[in-house]
Amino acid sequence: MSGPDVVVLDYGSGNLRSAQRALERAGAQVTVSADFDTALNATGLVVPGVGAFAACMEGLRAVKGDRIIGRRLAGGRPVLGICVGMQILFDHGVEFGEEADGCGEWPGSITRLPAPVLPHMGWNTVDAPDDSVLFAGLDADTRFYFVHSYAAQSWEMDNDGTALRAPRLTWADYGGKFLAAVENGPLSATQFHPEKSGDAGAHLLANWIGALS
Repeated sequence: MSGPDVVVLDYGSGNLRSAQRALERAGAQVTVSADFDTALNATGLVVPGVGAFAACMEGLRAVKGDRIIGRRLAGGRPVLGICVGMQILFDHGVEFGEEADGCGEWPGSITRLPAPVLPHMGWNTVDAPDDSVLFAGLDADTRFYFVHSYAAQSWEMDNDGTALRAPRLTWADYGGKFLAAVENGPLSATQFHPEKSGDAGAHLLANWIGALS
């Protein structure tokens, strides 16, 4: 039995083939593509990302990836962001004092981690909510592979102090708390690299693939 069709969006940034292989091992039928209609109509879309926030946004806009993401989410169609592919889903990114606009799907800014040694490179645990779909079946001491110097370090609150859009938030710590993953309806993302996280990453990707509809 074949798995769901998933497109890895090719916009010039990201470990495309590594992500493709990991998703295929987890049970998906995978295409790497920058084609608008192919990415729009796939059952699942994965948005990878490596490098600087502003450069990733420039590449994403060049293939109309921001429009693809927006239209998919408007129709309730799943999207998974990875690393900088998570960061560009927020309103803004600030690197070296320069601010760039993101996709604006989530509130807040991506800022430099307050750690004495950067990048945050290596294995780390995360604190996932009990009702997480991505982390279902994984132990609390499971480690995932991170490579980054910037992250979302808070989630904006509305006036009565409740989290906007009521997402599932997963946190990690490196010099302070930062968002390791967000699950928000059809839009999910991880700051770590599941495709580099061995069996734990494969399990997480299988969870996401299993939830595609």
